[in-house]
Amino acid sequence: MRRPENAMFNQNRLKLGLFSPNCSGGMAVTTVPERWEASWDSNLALAQMADAAGLEFLLPIARWAGYGGATDFQGQSLETITWATGLLAQTRQITVFATVHTAFIHPLVAAKQLATADHIGGGRLGLNIVCGWNKPEYDMFSLTLPDDHSTRYSYGQSWWDLVRTAWEAPAPFDWHDDFFRVSAGRCSPHPVGGAVPPIMNAGSSDEGRDFAARNCDALFTVMVDTDSGAQTVSDWRRIALERYRRELDIFTTTYVVCRPTAAEAREYHEHYAVECADEPAVERLMSLMGMHAQSFPREMIAALKTNFAGGHGVYPLIGDPAQVADGLARIAAAGFGGASVAFVNYLDELPYFIAEVLPRLEERGLRRAAGG
Repeated sequence: MRRPENAMFNQNRLKLGLFSPNCSGGMAVTTVPERWEASWDSNLALAQMADAAGLEFLLPIARWAGYGGATDFQGQSLETITWATGLLAQTRQITVFATVHTAFIHPLVAAKQLATADHIGGGRLGLNIVCGWNKPEYDMFSLTLPDDHSTRYSYGQSWWDLVRTAWEAPAPFDWHDDFFRVSAGRCSPHPVGGAVPPIMNAGSSDEGRDFAARNCDALFTVMVDTDSGAQTVSDWRRIALERYRRELDIFTTTYVVCRPTAAEAREYHEHYAVECADEPAVERLMSLMGMHAQSFPREMIAALKTNFAGGHGVYPLIGDPAQVADGLARIAAAGFGGASVAFVNYLDELPYFIAEVLPRLEERGLRRAAGG
């Protein structure tokens, strides 16, 4: 049952949200002094700005250790369930996701925390399920990162099945499988109205995408270009229907450098992502993702060092407002139902995006004006 009160299910053709503002540096691996510092006050101001502008969602990265370098990229981060709960209490319409590592939190604890946050937000919580890839974080918890991707997703499936059972079971229940043993499990309250919040999973591997097709409302996946992105959308919507009789929405992620002229945007991108890149942190991020993650195609990792410095390796939108709007329109034309955006400094740059890019998307019929 889809919740009418949750912005992830509104009528906008292209839904938009902000990615990773809970982490220092955001998505930009740079040493520039204006880089994102991810304080609570800044996150709250950003969330309220995005809410007033009609953006659909806020999506955090669950990070437990940074990537080193001069800035210790993402070394400071606000824990995502707590972060989401605080923001839900002080916003009105926007969906706030909690990103949860299945390996690091017991499903009954997560079920209770998430249900509580959902009540605080009046049904505006979202859940982004992460099945794990970052070996140093597993080491920090004295856990073993399984070498094979399928084992991580088998564990994640058990975790999600147990969370959902806790949310839906009318009476205490027992649970015994290869990963969890529960006696007289329960979760009260259930999420608002007995409905499951919108569920998302990020992945580019077949296992990750299959997990989303089986369980989620949205697959959040990296796009290399719009042609291959359109194929991904077509393939995985078809697979979700054929395998699981489910409709699956597909979202992608971008980073934005938007300035009054294209030349200014390119110049700033060169400044922060090349001249002032945090090189050791970029190298560590790329190395770890190449060894342990399948969120990015392997051939993409080595080829896009500047994009990793510019925005964690995701799709760049660099130009004047018309060019950025054109890029987002191409993403919509490829079949994506939404995209996240990130900036070097979210609070400094989002107002210009709201003022200059959103109206162009509204003119194209991809979005309605806030409150419309």
